[in-house]
Amino acid sequence: MRDVVLAASHGTSSPEGRAAVRRLVEAVAAALPVEVVGCHVDVEQPDVPSALGAAARSGEADRAVIVPLLLSAGYHVYVDLAQAAEASPLPTVVTAALGPDPRLVDALADRLREAGHRPTDLVVLAAAGSSDARAVADCSRTADLLGARLDSAVSIGFISSADPALPSAVKEARRLAAGARVVVASYLLAPGFFASLARKSGADLVTAPLLTADSTPAGIVELVVERASLDRSLVDAASIHGA
Repeated sequence: MRDVVLAASHGTSSPEGRAAVRRLVEAVAAALPVEVVGCHVDVEQPDVPSALGAAARSGEADRAVIVPLLLSAGYHVYVDLAQAAEASPLPTVVTAALGPDPRLVDALADRLREAGHRPTDLVVLAAAGSSDARAVADCSRTADLLGARLDSAVSIGFISSADPALPSAVKEARRLAAGARVVVASYLLAPGFFASLARKSGADLVTAPLLTADSTPAGIVELVVERASLDRSLVDAASIHGA
């Protein structure tokens, strides 16, 4: 059976964000012996239904695998992508979202280190937010995992659609900080509007998103490839770690 992998990101109007996601999709394509197509659930084209239609018309695939390039599973996964798969002209499956996963925690810890994180800092995880309680729980689990990695409690703030709002979480951390710095760890896949809001949260330091236009963590490439690989023999470890 010939697969086509649809790497479905949210979409962004940010040129830097688009470049960051494109690099990720290119790295995943280099690691898999099947066609990998970047598509989007919002903002950008091609959208997921268009990408599925194009894959069916090409006649080069018998099955589509949609990998959500989303850090938690909310409306986009359970509704948008599920409906696209149901209406697809090809047999189509939707994999799990990317998080929670230790490889995302690795990337968060690396971004904190790059930004100059100190052990005495109070860290607030900045998540996009969702009205879906399952997505909120996913993000809270990631905050717990990051706290375990740092051996220090990590609180969470949401940029949209969930409480506490990120500025409120930063303000509360500041109240508890007793002179320590408050650092926001951006649990955002790529630069864009939400990353710009994170930078305005009032923290002393805000990390870069997990992906940047010139940095694609190998662990995230590995994670996407793992999600895509219904047949684990598709994984080319050398390609992943050379990304």
